[in-house]
Amino acid sequence: MNAPNRLPTVSVVAIDDSGSATLRARLAELVRLPGLDVQAGAGGLTGAAAQADVVLLHAADRSALAVLPARPGLAALAHDRPVVVACGEPDDAAETELLRLGIEAIVGDRDSAELARALRHAFVRKQLERTARTAYATDLATGLPHEAQLLEHMTQLIALREREPAPLVLIVLRVDGVAQAAARLGDEAANVLRRKIAVRLRGGLRASDVVASLGTDLYAVMLGRVDVAGDGDGVAGKLLRALEQPFVLAGQPCSVQAAFGLASYPAHGKDAARLLQRAAAQAAMVGADDGGGAQHSTFSVLGGAANDEPG
Repeated sequence: MNAPNRLPTVSVVAIDDSGSATLRARLAELVRLPGLDVQAGAGGLTGAAAQADVVLLHAADRSALAVLPARPGLAALAHDRPVVVACGEPDDAAETELLRLGIEAIVGDRDSAELARALRHAFVRKQLERTARTAYATDLATGLPHEAQLLEHMTQLIALREREPAPLVLIVLRVDGVAQAAARLGDEAANVLRRKIAVRLRGGLRASDVVASLGTDLYAVMLGRVDVAGDGDGVAGKLLRALEQPFVLAGQPCSVQAAFGLASYPAHGKDAARLLQRAAAQAAMVGADDGGGAQHSTFSVLGGAANDEPG
């Protein structure tokens, strides 16, 4: 008979601003259980909590639970780490909001065994989520996140912006020329072109911005932090100029044509999918109708190649 697999030790940081005696009692019981390394947290959500396997937050009563969703940094923490909330009194509205922010579990604060199970389950669920995200999140031809991952990023950031208001801008770029490269030089050359386009786009952005692949000839750029929504037009123009220089594929220059559409939060809505839909529709309209805020640029190859690695 095979021996059961030993569960890994899960490090837990518990945060309770009220100093509740109830939570202290539960922590004293949890530290005696195998497989849990439980510590009281210091430094709020950006201290030891950011390094723990699981973060445990405590809301002693309904009023404490009601204000918890507005806590700065909670949505970002829940995106990176499994967060469990132990509460003294239930509140359906607050619990729904917490689950929307990505909290893994909400349990009562009276039963240490139930709390221990919730902590372990939250750890396992987040591991499975990360594995699945890695498996489906990347466009293999470019190494960029694809649409599902982009929408997840946007949804998380919009939830954060609800608490810490600031504009978010999404740019969708339609880059024509990939199909022509495939017809002339083959599919692998076209994939090389897509990767080189991705490198150019990344080079014109900050580390906090996200570039994603939406298909063969579509790219999206999420500007997570701008002073005003109008800054998106300037960044889009910069990206178009970055694609002005020709690429080299198999020793041959290759031209592209680029157009963009733009959507911003909250001016154009608060739903990630609808913002993406708007920006993509604008990019698609360029050429047939240059109205609606979309802009475009067309390039031709007249000189030497850009300084990309030879393709």
